[in-house]
Amino acid sequence: MDYYKESLHLHRLNNGKLEVVSKVPVETREDLSIAYTPGVAQPCLEIAANPEEAYNLTIKAHTVAVVSDGSAVLGLGNIGGLAAIPVMEGKSVLFKKFAGLDAFPICLDTQDTNEIVETIKRIAPVFGGINLEDISAPRCFEVERRLIEALDIPVFHDDQHGTAVVVTAAVINAFRFLKKPLKQVKAVVNGAGAAGHAVVRMLLSVGITDILICDSQGIISTDRFSQFGEDKLELLEITNKDNVTGTLTDAVAGRDLFIGVSAPKVLTAEMVRTMNEDCVVFAMANPEPEIKPELAKGAGARIVGTGRSDFPNQINNVLVFPGMFKGALNARAKKITEEMKTAAAYALAGLITDNELTEEYVIPSVFKEGACDAVAEAVANAWKQQEL
Repeated sequence: MDYYKESLHLHRLNNGKLEVVSKVPVETREDLSIAYTPGVAQPCLEIAANPEEAYNLTIKAHTVAVVSDGSAVLGLGNIGGLAAIPVMEGKSVLFKKFAGLDAFPICLDTQDTNEIVETIKRIAPVFGGINLEDISAPRCFEVERRLIEALDIPVFHDDQHGTAVVVTAAVINAFRFLKKPLKQVKAVVNGAGAAGHAVVRMLLSVGITDILICDSQGIISTDRFSQFGEDKLELLEITNKDNVTGTLTDAVAGRDLFIGVSAPKVLTAEMVRTMNEDCVVFAMANPEPEIKPELAKGAGARIVGTGRSDFPNQINNVLVFPGMFKGALNARAKKITEEMKTAAAYALAGLITDNELTEEYVIPSVFKEGACDAVAEAVANAWKQQEL
């Protein structure tokens, strides 16, 4: 099937993928008076007296804003807010399909950090959560940080944390299958953008402490100190404890785990051969991974995963973000914490039993029954434990 052609036909045929549907009838004058004026004044007064009532009387309890400035869309790059609408519509469809949440695409006609933050702050009252999407690094870090500080609802940049949670779940299961303790794993992360930052922090949270991270120029190390902005200096503080220097080729040698959130074809079979026996390769560049799975396997990788649906071990954020928000909204969480993300990763990993675990099945399918609810329950419980 030509997915590009079929997708264009679907969007053109339906004028997009979303619509707004009323939950109440408006067939009579009485219906109108109850749903709108004068009756609607009473729920307004209730909310004015107690703002928490908005969760009981409006869509706020089950609605997420999917917000993008269109600066880093899929593998398309900076195409702007208008052209990003189909992706954000698709994200909204997935929220409904997997979590039963209502979501709406908010695509902004600005890529100025201050304007993005202020715009989201102004529209936040109607939403129970904010899903940031396809905002380029390093701007995305400041946007998320400032919104978390300013708002009392969950803010979650899926390109960072959704990716980190699902790949960490796959890592947990890969080394469970290989019977290797996570604290003994030597990892390399290629890609020091939004996803790379979050992946590093998640790996640390589950006990992997020996981590090298590379950008397009090589290993992030002290000899390149003068080249780094604040975001990469933060990475330097928490990775590369032995101050290894060099290129990606140098980084992967003697490593157990490669995680790619970078660019196509940057990892070669020769590089995989220098990794440790029974190594794990998660090459997640889309649509073309850092190395083709068959090449990685042929070079000695024991477990291989990508972001694609046409290979085993698809590492897909849809396993995370619907349940993450469902759990956060159910618990009335004010933010998404590191503990909630870690709980989500272990919940995902736990969906595969020891008997089911194989080299080609270390992460559940996106259609795995109960996946969203398992993540949601773990996230809600993690928030409640933090509140105690």
